Amino acid sequence: MAAINLPRIIRVGGGALAELPEALAQCEVSRPFIVTDAFLVSSGIVATLLAVLDKAGIDAIVFADTVPDPTVAVIEAALEALRAADCDCVIGFGGGSPIDTAKAIAALAVEPRPVQSMKAPATTDVPGLPIVAVPTTAGTGSEATKFTIVTDEASSEKMLCAGLAFLPTVAIVDFELTMGKPARLTADTGIDSLTHAIEAYVSKKANAFSDAMALSAMKLIAPAIRTACNEPGNRAAREAMMVGAHHAGIAFSNASVALVHGMSRPVGAFFHVPHGLSNAMLLPAVTAFSAPAALARYADCARAMGVASADEGDQAAVARLLEELAALNADLSVPSPRSHGISEARWFEVVPEMARQALASGSPGNNPRVPDAAEIERLYAEAFG
Repeated sequence: MAAINLPRIIRVGGGALAELPEALAQCEVSRPFIVTDAFLVSSGIVATLLAVLDKAGIDAIVFADTVPDPTVAVIEAALEALRAADCDCVIGFGGGSPIDTAKAIAALAVEPRPVQSMKAPATTDVPGLPIVAVPTTAGTGSEATKFTIVTDEASSEKMLCAGLAFLPTVAIVDFELTMGKPARLTADTGIDSLTHAIEAYVSKKANAFSDAMALSAMKLIAPAIRTACNEPGNRAAREAMMVGAHHAGIAFSNASVALVHGMSRPVGAFFHVPHGLSNAMLLPAVTAFSAPAALARYADCARAMGVASADEGDQAAVARLLEELAALNADLSVPSPRSHGISEARWFEVVPEMARQALASGSPGNNPRVPDAAEIERLYAEAFG
């Protein structure tokens, strides 16, 4: 038996943003608090959102002070602004950081408590304000998940927070919002999505429903990611990446992620590496470590990605998967931590604490091959390059 949780309303397709007012009306809300970032305001994309709402006679309050890897301080500032605004729903508009911020404040607005109290293994299921998620990148899948990530700046820890309170009520999945995004952002968010799909499929919590979504995501993302990076205006590639990211989000929300994500979060917390990029740095080494414990599952991933044929044996298919992950990193110019400019001395200084945080998150326990702290430290050393 598997418990499946999805947003109540999902609108998918080019131009879906125009249907936002109708989706709000379905939820009987009309005073949105928009959580976004300064770049999306300066680039004019937030103005497009506001024009859609204004045309429907909907006034909105905009909070644009989110930061990459949202911190406790930012959550508290956004929550204070939300309380002063008298709004009845929260719209997360942007990448994972604005949407994660929106999720956290929507829950805390109804059930006030310290942000740190939501950290896993705690589960936050009490419904908060309705959450409307409108992603502008094809990556996090946060519009479909029951998770949010908040960085505790006091401890340099990326806290995984889980529960139905964080599951958006409405998801607007409009690939046109990703058109023209730069190659680096497209690559990092795309590999994040691919990692979601692979980890959901090999997770110990995988089920028939999450399997279908994960395989669909891999079939969509793998053939499109290089095209989307090299041809930012390619509509077909952008649509495949956006729908694939959404399916991957549904998959891992209902099956969980595993070791790559468990190890990736501390890298982001300590070195401020974008989440998708830290996933990419770790994915080949972690896959090689994990594959012997789930050979058939990883072989299925290779076949879904189109890098192995249906008649190839599992061992050969996994070898092709490992080759493809390395080639993808090379083609998308993914650096190692060393070539990203991270100090070797600082990296190895914090490796034990990163390993501790990775294990404490619980994600490594979903991995086909569950590592101990020493194995995680070895994988960090291998990824450093």
